[in-house]
Parts: sequence; C-alpha cells; structure tokens
Amino acid sequence: MFRDRGEAGGRLAGAVAELEPERPLVLALPRGGLPVAEHVAQALGAPLDVIVVRKIGAPGNPEAAIGATTAEGPPLFDKRVLVALGVTEGDLAGRVADAQAEARRRVAAYRGDAPEPEIEGRDIIVVDDGLATGMSALAAVSEVRERAAASSVVLAVPVGAPDAVTALEEVCDRVVCLSTPPDFRAVSLWYDRFPQVDDAEVRRILQRA
Repeated sequence: MFRDRGEAGGRLAGAVAELEPERPLVLALPRGGLPVAEHVAQALGAPLDVIVVRKIGAPGNPEAAIGATTAEGPPLFDKRVLVALGVTEGDLAGRVADAQAEARRRVAAYRGDAPEPEIEGRDIIVVDDGLATGMSALAAVSEVRERAAASSVVLAVPVGAPDAVTALEEVCDRVVCLSTPPDFRAVSLWYDRFPQVDDAEVRRILQRA
C-alpha cells in the first residue's frame, strides 16, 4: 500500500536507479503517471516528458477499456474481449478516432511548441501509477519502439496486476514493479490517497522538470 503517488514515486525511483540507465529519458503516462514519474526523473537526473495514451471503451460501457491508442496509433485491442463482445475493430473506428483526437489535444496542451524528445540511443523509462489490464502501457511501449531505436525500454510502475506484468515483460527489456498483489482488482485500491490529476497539474510538473 502506498500513501499517495508521491510516496510511490519515491520508492519506485530507488528501484529504477539501481538499473543505472545510460542517457535516461523518463516518459510518463498522463495524467496519473506524472506525479510518480517526477520522482523517478529527479533520482536519475533525467529529462521528463509525456507519452499520451487514451483508452478505447467498450460499446455501451465506455469505462470498460478494451483497447488503447496513442495520438497516431495504431490502436491496440484485447482480442479476447472483442470476440466475447461480438464486435470487430472496424466497429470501433469512431471510438478510435475520438481517442486519437483527444490524445493529440493533450499532447499539444502538455508539450506546447516543444519538440518530441530524442529517443534513439537512450534508455527509456516509461512510468505510470499502476498496471491494470496493461493495454495503456502496451500502447505506450509500442509507440516508443515505433519512433526510434532506443537502447532499452523499461516499464516502471509501483503496483500491477500479475498477469499484466507478465504480459509486459514480453515486450519490454525490463519491468520494474514494486508490488504484484494476487487480489489486485484496481490501481486505486493500493493507494491511501488517489485524487484525480488534472491538466494544470501535469503542466506544472513538466515545467518543474
């Protein structure tokens, strides 16, 4: 259990620092990943930026994520859930377009006119406040791999569902996860305080970095 995202970030920072990454770049998944990633970046003396991912909700239940996408995609889906719901990727084209448009809006709001950070040849640390289904993290890691040849890609989270951690280990060079409770259920349950993070706080953290 973590007191809040700040405490989780401090503890996670120590574990990531033990890897001794070279030319590290920390990429946070906004919004909740920023307060965690700030501590990781400070511990590494690394620049901090964002990689924006939006979840794709199920038809009739937009809160149930069945996929995820970055601003440019391509979208990733949980194939088993699509089959169970009897929907195809084509059926979700409108939801994908909406998610990508919102991702582009957030990138512009957070980064402004600043260019994308250089990835090639760096050790990339992707940070979020937790790992539930793993779809958002998978989309983020896939985007990093697509952009350029990073030296390594590490996913760092304070807490995660065991199955999701195992799945992400297949696509990352390393997954750093402080806790993988078998009765995971939801990220928020493993924090005493888990308030919403708004765009203004994201910008404040990035300005401090």
